[in-house]
Amino acid sequence: MLDESALVPPSVMALALWAAEYYLCGPGQTIEAALPAGRTAGFRTVRRFEISESGRAALEGAGGSRQARRLGRRQVTALGALAAASRGLDQAALVELGVPTATLRRLEALDLVRVSRRQVSRISAVPLSGSPRREVTLTAEQAAAVDRLTTTLSEHRFGVALLHGVTGSGKTEVYLRLALETQRAGRRVLVLVPEIGLTPASVTAFRAVFGERVAIQHSGLSPGERHDQWHRIRSGDVDVVVGTRSAVFAPLDDLGLVIVDEEHDASYKQEETPRYHGRDLAVVRGQHESALVVLGSATPSLESYQQALRGRYDLVRLATRVTGHGLSAVRIVDMKVELAECAEVTALSRALAEGIEDRLARREQAIVLLNRRGYAPVVFCRQCEASAECPNCSVSLTAHRGHGRVRCHYCGYARALPTRCPSCSGEFLELAGVGTERLEAEVRQRCPGARVARMDRDTMARRGAAAALLAEFGRGDIDVLVGTQMIAKGHDFPRVTLVGVVAADGGLGIGDFRAAERTFQLLTQVAGRAGRGERPGETIVQTLYPDHYSIRHACRQDYEGFYQEEIAFRQAMRYPPSLALVNLVVRGRTEGEAMRDGAVLARALRDRTRSGWVLGPAPAALGRLKGEHRVQILAKGDHRVRLRSAVESTLADHPRLVRRVTVDVDPVSVR
Repeated sequence: MLDESALVPPSVMALALWAAEYYLCGPGQTIEAALPAGRTAGFRTVRRFEISESGRAALEGAGGSRQARRLGRRQVTALGALAAASRGLDQAALVELGVPTATLRRLEALDLVRVSRRQVSRISAVPLSGSPRREVTLTAEQAAAVDRLTTTLSEHRFGVALLHGVTGSGKTEVYLRLALETQRAGRRVLVLVPEIGLTPASVTAFRAVFGERVAIQHSGLSPGERHDQWHRIRSGDVDVVVGTRSAVFAPLDDLGLVIVDEEHDASYKQEETPRYHGRDLAVVRGQHESALVVLGSATPSLESYQQALRGRYDLVRLATRVTGHGLSAVRIVDMKVELAECAEVTALSRALAEGIEDRLARREQAIVLLNRRGYAPVVFCRQCEASAECPNCSVSLTAHRGHGRVRCHYCGYARALPTRCPSCSGEFLELAGVGTERLEAEVRQRCPGARVARMDRDTMARRGAAAALLAEFGRGDIDVLVGTQMIAKGHDFPRVTLVGVVAADGGLGIGDFRAAERTFQLLTQVAGRAGRGERPGETIVQTLYPDHYSIRHACRQDYEGFYQEEIAFRQAMRYPPSLALVNLVVRGRTEGEAMRDGAVLARALRDRTRSGWVLGPAPAALGRLKGEHRVQILAKGDHRVRLRSAVESTLADHPRLVRRVTVDVDPVSVR
């Protein structure tokens, strides 16, 4: 029998098919992404028991005294509880009263109870509470932004606005006001955040306004919770959905507003097929549904900012913090000078160590960022100069001292921390470099009385760990929070007056055209965590390259200056957003095999592209991954449709190679 309505709304199905065409993947792959996650979990039902007339008679001894005498103690307990419950009791409630399942089966067999099944939601396992909403008076900038964007909302037409607001400028309050206007118009709201760790704060903010009519969609929920949340959205029981990139396919009808917070974040790009970009699909969905799309960031992506400068997006600025205080003061520590002047090499510069001690004395909080997890990134032999390498990937194994293991962060390979060199059996092994685990240990050693915690993938693997740690830090129960980029964005902690950045230039050595942009964004975002309350903030940036333009402009928090230098570099080197880009990675059992197949594809692609450039094949930056060798082809073009068509046709002409080729349209990384 056919369902009365389609499981997936037509608008979402249309978005999935559009994504398949644009990102050059199969429609089945994008439709799968649009189907309800956890659907195999089904609905949860529980057994509900009610006392029957026979049971009541047996309990009272009227008309069934002989049977009453046969009832055991647990049976009497069960019947007594059911007699007192006008609507019956679930099995779990009876078990809590000491009535085992076997007793309930016996009562059912004797026809002393009636049994039914009741569908229950697993949403109760998802935090539903939100803090009571406090009255907020908008700043002049916020009010102007809301008025300007409400005009588009009221016209029920498609539009894209880039909300470029400095850290602490109150972008969330603008989102809430727009969401209220959307609800009043009888339409619904989709809010995207880049990472699961940022959903608790967003959910709390929106539930303070919309109560339980807010749903959550992300992979951190259990299959049952995801199933129930999806069907709750589909049934129209919610006004707002908050989720990560996959929530762009949430089955909302009458969508009027789409918010993409921290729109610049690379986490919106899916790194496995289908390789869609959540932000870009949000814009397409807004176009399909005549909705307003608001892209918010203190450090917009070059793509979005260029669209705004060209007039395709509405540019709305929030240039000041809602507190009226300025951005945090930034001090650069040149680590070349530091290393020359200090006899002992440590991760913390003198300025940063003294800054942490000063905040502890003033009962303030500090954040220390190092975007590298583990204890040390390299296990190095002083005798033969070899390092511990992953057998499956062309990377060094990272030492995790707490677990006594070395681990590959790409394929998951791990083994015990070596005590001898695997190459020469030498005993002089050194743990070279610094990761967050080592940094945490150094902070504890330097400040023995401090309450120190670490936030990275290793410590946040357990479900709910990130939200619990952030709540603890927000209450002031932690003095110093050490972590990776997970701590750099979206969080509001008024007691934080110091941010330290260790190895600020760590991302500049990566062979990727977006390296400078990512460095600028990370530094600007983390600097924005300091001084958000009444007390002024300070940021200390440790770097070997203090004159690099990404670091210079980040320390000044000068987005426009960075944009001008970076866009000039992109135009000169013919990289996005100046041109369209498709990255093709060809895999093979050997490097020679991968290079041979890559040469065939590159030659065919050159024959098909007219106003384009094809680079490669060349060994990928990560030459071997999970046991496979990888070579790379970069296809560039000034006409996006023609470029994709050329790639699609080339692959169609070489079906033998397709299964060994990964195609990434509009890549955020070319490693």
